[in-house]
Amino acid sequence: MAVVGPLSRIARIGSTFCRNNSVVSSRSSQRRGIVSCIDPSHGLTDEQKEFQKVAFDFAANEMAPHMADWDQKEIFPVETMRKAAQLGFGGIYVQPDVGGSGLSRLDTSIIFEALSTGCVSTTAYISIHNMCAWMIDTFGNNEQREKFCPDLCSMEKFASYCLTEPGSGSDAASLLTSAQKKGDHYILNGSKAFISGGGDTDVYVVMCRTGVKGPKGISCLVVEKGTPGLSFGKKEKKVGWNSQPTRAVIFEDCEVPVTNRLGEEGQGFNIAMKGLNGGRINIASCSLGAAHASLLLARDHLLVRKQFGEALANNQYLQFKLAEMATKLVASRLLVREAAKALQTNHPDAVSLCSMAKLFVTDECFNICNQALQMHGGYGYLKDYAVQQFVRDIRVHQILEGQFVLLFVKITAIFRTKTASLDLCRNQRGDEDDHLQKSADGILMNLFSWITRTFPSAS
Repeated sequence: MAVVGPLSRIARIGSTFCRNNSVVSSRSSQRRGIVSCIDPSHGLTDEQKEFQKVAFDFAANEMAPHMADWDQKEIFPVETMRKAAQLGFGGIYVQPDVGGSGLSRLDTSIIFEALSTGCVSTTAYISIHNMCAWMIDTFGNNEQREKFCPDLCSMEKFASYCLTEPGSGSDAASLLTSAQKKGDHYILNGSKAFISGGGDTDVYVVMCRTGVKGPKGISCLVVEKGTPGLSFGKKEKKVGWNSQPTRAVIFEDCEVPVTNRLGEEGQGFNIAMKGLNGGRINIASCSLGAAHASLLLARDHLLVRKQFGEALANNQYLQFKLAEMATKLVASRLLVREAAKALQTNHPDAVSLCSMAKLFVTDECFNICNQALQMHGGYGYLKDYAVQQFVRDIRVHQILEGQFVLLFVKITAIFRTKTASLDLCRNQRGDEDDHLQKSADGILMNLFSWITRTFPSAS
């Protein structure tokens, strides 16, 4: 299809960045400037550039040529993902002793951004699968890790994350799916909604209620496909993310061995949230890849499309829009990478930075893709052009793993906590460094005031 050539070329451009930091040869200094300033390899180590190159090459050769077909025919590309796993992408931040690659959160973000230039939907599923594998690796005992992780890292088996329910989305602590302990099994009843991979995957990491209301009553169970009492709803028809199936996951007196519980009873909510901290970085990274590819598609279209006797690339307004898009892309990438480093080092601000990255980057990258479509004019609305698929595929990134209004509430709550901590610190230290404390208070309160003025629902 018409989409294949340009999209594969864009993924190859990313690969070229990693081989050589010099600017790709092109037809104009404007083209060179845009390509150079958004180079995703800026600031990376030689090792990171190498596996970024591997990911870009895989995106160009194995994903981009099939992206439109997977979307239109709703194909779950199992064999392609297993090829990705052979490169170490099935358990990127899982420990090596159970088959993982043992890479950092920053490394993971770099890989997901590169893969998304070839297919956002498929990469987003791979990111969810990686999150599930990491949860088992991190919170499981040795027996659980050895049982599940090797097959997940090789993608011989695929995983799904089961938190959302029909009546509890962002309010995850109100989930109703119950697990009653009987002997050496839990009897699981309830349902999960909007589960990526549901029905086609083999391992389900399920948050369920084993105790009292609220987060402290939630536990985490690993449910294997084929378990009696496990069934699935109809395959959902979606705007995007069509290369991964989405179904309800249903439990009716489903017997799950107690040995499949991750951690202790009551630790499930904490496990789920720790998974989502990384998940927010991962999904933001997928948005980066889509925005990067869309910006280059828009640039290429403006260079060849002529109106009023000259190329659209010569229009100053469109030049300014490209510059704005490039600026937002680079700013987004910097925020994601900063959040990834904070999560890797367990920085005290890691949770807020992950939320900020997801909030800011998914919004800005969608705007970049949408503007790229607009620059294509009527052609951008045709399925022969890849830009429309990037728009459709990343729209959901603004919804899942924390809607933007609720992320504002979360970030605001963290600022309130920080302010309270500063008050306590001042009381304990008396007048010592009082000037510095007042300065810090002022910064936090000004930012809090801006958030509550701009987004009244966050107050």
